[in-house]
Amino acid sequence: MALLGLQQNLILTQQLVMTPQLQQAIKLLQLSRLELAGMIQQELEENPALEEKAQELAAPGEAPEAEAKNDAAEETVKEVTIDEKVAEDTDWESYINEYNSTGRVHTERDHQEAPNYEAFTSAKKTLESHLQWQLLMSSPTGEEEQIGSMVIGNLDLDGYLCATVEEIAESGPFEVEAVEAMLKNMHTFDPPGVCARDLREALLIQIQHLGIDNPMLEKIITNHIKNLENKNYKKIAKDLGVSIDHVVSAVNIIKCLEPKPGREFSTEEPHYIIPDIYVYREGDDFKIVMNDDGLPKLRINRVYKEAVSNGTEISKEAKTYLNEKMQSASWLIKSIHQRQKTIYSVMESIIKFQREFFLKGITHLKPMILRDVAEDIEMHESTISRVTTNKYAYTPQGLFELKYFFNSSISRTDGDSMASASVKDKIKQIIDNEDPKHPYSDKKLTELLKKANINIARRTVAKYREMLHILPSSKRKQF
Repeated sequence: MALLGLQQNLILTQQLVMTPQLQQAIKLLQLSRLELAGMIQQELEENPALEEKAQELAAPGEAPEAEAKNDAAEETVKEVTIDEKVAEDTDWESYINEYNSTGRVHTERDHQEAPNYEAFTSAKKTLESHLQWQLLMSSPTGEEEQIGSMVIGNLDLDGYLCATVEEIAESGPFEVEAVEAMLKNMHTFDPPGVCARDLREALLIQIQHLGIDNPMLEKIITNHIKNLENKNYKKIAKDLGVSIDHVVSAVNIIKCLEPKPGREFSTEEPHYIIPDIYVYREGDDFKIVMNDDGLPKLRINRVYKEAVSNGTEISKEAKTYLNEKMQSASWLIKSIHQRQKTIYSVMESIIKFQREFFLKGITHLKPMILRDVAEDIEMHESTISRVTTNKYAYTPQGLFELKYFFNSSISRTDGDSMASASVKDKIKQIIDNEDPKHPYSDKKLTELLKKANINIARRTVAKYREMLHILPSSKRKQF
């Protein structure tokens, strides 16, 4: 008969524990420059022990040692105290009369500081407001205004109607004929082609707006959109019984039309990239400069630091709280410095491996993986992956993300290897120099690359071409 019992055993094991400080340091590595600035600003607001160091320009001829002395002197400056004293010769009668005045007291400063009208910018007009204004200017009835507002509310960013006429009629409820009539009226609104239900209708509205009366053009738009996309002009000419020259002339008119009527009212703002690193060429060498512009210089608040270190009479809870906040601030400052140092080391290693690229251009980019840099600077691959994510470097060859320098290896017929990015650039160069009337097929591109000692399959060429956003040969052909 087995007996059950409890036993206590002492076992010694080792395991890696992620402390909050280590988690914060890892998180800082993968943040982009904009995210880092936002995180620092949030810490400045939440941590009273953390403050931004004022950046003052040194006087001409002033040495850095003088700045250090100024900082040391600043620490010994006594806190300024203000003793409130009332002047004996105060004119209390004038003070009371001015305080009880019902009107606004104008001072000389009010007249001097006029608003800076150059700082004001007008709000960008949206497609919805532009159409709503035209709807109200057409003097609609109450029902027409409701239908028009519902149509405007169901437009996508490109200006196309997403709902059917029946759905709009049911939501009213309105008559289907009334919705159709109102929609036809709104097809005359600016921009031409807006409120269309598909591409065909948008293009037909635009040629009607331009006053083009061409039955062949209307037939091409109505029945041959797919053939237009594939540039199958021979089939269009055969179906319509016209020459290819007539079809090409009609296609040239269609090319001038707008497939996205609401494009000009797009509210999307361009996203500008600010490099984290600048790489400058100095003779045969390169200089790395970290971009610290816009990132505040942090330090621990001196008042709280002196209050804890000098034994100022504060409660135990307050002292514990300040110690935690100062420790957190100190770790954040160290983590930011370590982040910048790591990025610098990674960039230095990349330059070592890709020196030919920085000197001669993209065709000399070499195959490289994360392990190469990790072994060079003695860090883990995961750390290199975090450092190179969302980080950009301005180099003599242009602006690149650090991930760009890591490429797979493509074998060459002479036994050497080259980076996949260089192969993509080679494909782009070949297509840029091809005859527009007789573009190269993927098979022909494969043959041309093989002549350049680049041995890759046709499907790989097609994949790289799609990654470069280049159309296939059938759609690149021009007449």
